[in-house]
Amino acid sequence: MTAHTMHRSALHSQRGVTFIGFLFIAGFLAALGVVVAQIVPTALEYQAVLTAVKRAKDAPTIPDIRMSFNKSAGIDNISSISGKDLDIRKDGNEVVISFSYQREIHLAGPAYLTLKYTGDSR
Repeated sequence: MTAHTMHRSALHSQRGVTFIGFLFIAGFLAALGVVVAQIVPTALEYQAVLTAVKRAKDAPTIPDIRMSFNKSAGIDNISSISGKDLDIRKDGNEVVISFSYQREIHLAGPAYLTLKYTGDSR
């Protein structure tokens, strides 16, 4: 066996991930999966808020807009914001409803992930 052949066979035997490396990667992916699983419902709720705001935009008065939003919020299980939290204004002839809220997700110990959502009816 030549030195070149021994060097090539040594390189081939060193491929792959060690068990410790595999555990580290699996732990990281599991922690990431837990965080993503907690973020997805907040993103879905944000989409429901946008839909409810666009539906409420057609109501004739401000109290009707708030009531329409609250009805949609009850149906779509929106808990982060209510009709009283909406900022309703007129931009020319168009009614514009805007909103802003945040959600906190507890990660571990004193660590939280804060998600800030804003949007409007345009």
